[in-house]
This record gives sequence, structure tokens and C-alpha cells, in this order.
Amino acid sequence: MKDMKVLVIDDVADMLLMLSDYLEEFGYNQITTVESSYDAFKHLTSEPKAPASGVIDLILMDIVMPGMNGIDACRQIKTKMGFSDVPVIMITGESEMEQLRNAFEAGATDYVTKPFSKLELRVRVESALKLKSSIDAQKRANTLLGDANKKLQDAIDNIKVLQGLLPICASCKKIRNDSGDWSQMEAYISAHSEAEFSHGICPDCQQRLYPKVYARLQEMGLLPN
Repeated sequence: MKDMKVLVIDDVADMLLMLSDYLEEFGYNQITTVESSYDAFKHLTSEPKAPASGVIDLILMDIVMPGMNGIDACRQIKTKMGFSDVPVIMITGESEMEQLRNAFEAGATDYVTKPFSKLELRVRVESALKLKSSIDAQKRANTLLGDANKKLQDAIDNIKVLQGLLPICASCKKIRNDSGDWSQMEAYISAHSEAEFSHGICPDCQQRLYPKVYARLQEMGLLPN
């Protein structure tokens, strides 16, 4: 998890520096710090496919900031910018505790109260990133399951094609496909199933094409009379 990306949002430079130092001490090396909600929006939208490209894995954000406060910014990030799966830890002072309900309603995952201990911050950060890792793993599993289901459905569709009514030439035995083209039976079946072919000759054709060989095999008891 140490390679996961953390965004820190606070309008106080000293707080940004302290949080960044703590995170680096915890072993995280992909840390971005910004001083306002608007700068955070710019960072989060810096890539066209922000949610899928792993722009950020965790947000630490102060509640009280000039311009747009942390609660409104959290709501914007969660509901309008496509980062609903990214945990948000709110940073609050003791006098702002009554705002925590609004913060959680806006989508916050956790909070720390200033002044906070280094250990408390570490535990809450690690807990949030474990949550994000679990969410990412579940999304990958769902994607793999979706791919597997699609392959299964494609296979079922192919089987259904072979079970349907096939136009076959009465003379050359070619099959007409959906686009109206005629193809050899082997080519058609290979394209619509996992079947493989090995070629031989049936007794009736052997008798018609190679009557002497057929008669000799009958004499030897290798073919029925």
C-alpha cells in the first residue's frame, strides 16, 4: 500500500508540511499537497479518466477553508467527480465537532481532531487505505467475472448458432453463413465452435472410390460383408 497516492488539502502551510512529513515517515512517497478545494479539483481532473487511472487513493482534507469548505468539497468530489470509492479523512478542530455529521453525510470516511497524535493519524490512514485496496480488489474481481461471463455467453451463442437451421448445399455440402456467403462445412463449424477435425473415409465412400481395396479388406475380415 505504500505506493498508493495521497492528496492533502489544507489552507495552512504549516499543517500541509506536517501532514506531508508524517506521511513520508509512514512510508508513503506519492503525496500531493494543495491549499484549496479548487486546487484539489484541478488535480483530480488533470487526467481525462481520473477515476480509472488511479489519480488518488486517499484524501486528507481540512473542514474549515476559505472559499469552498471541506464538507462541500467532499460532496463535490464524491458525487460529481466520480471518486465515490476514494476514502476521505476530514481534519477538524474541537470547535468544529458539530460539523462532522454533515461531513459524513457528504461522504467522509473518517476524521482526525486537531491536535492529533502521529499514531492516531497513522492508524486512520492505514485503515482507509486498506478499505481502498479492498474496493479496488473487488472491482478487479468484478471485471474478471464480467469478462468470464461474456466469454461464456459468446460460447452459448455459438452453440445456439450450430443448433439452428443451417442452409446446406445439397450437392457440395457447403454451408451458407449469416452474411450470405458459402463456406466449407469444416470452416463453418471451426468458426462457430471449439471442434477440431481429423479426416478419414467412411466405408460407403471407400467401396465407391476404391472397390478393389474394399473387397480385399472384406476378404481379410477387416470390413463387414
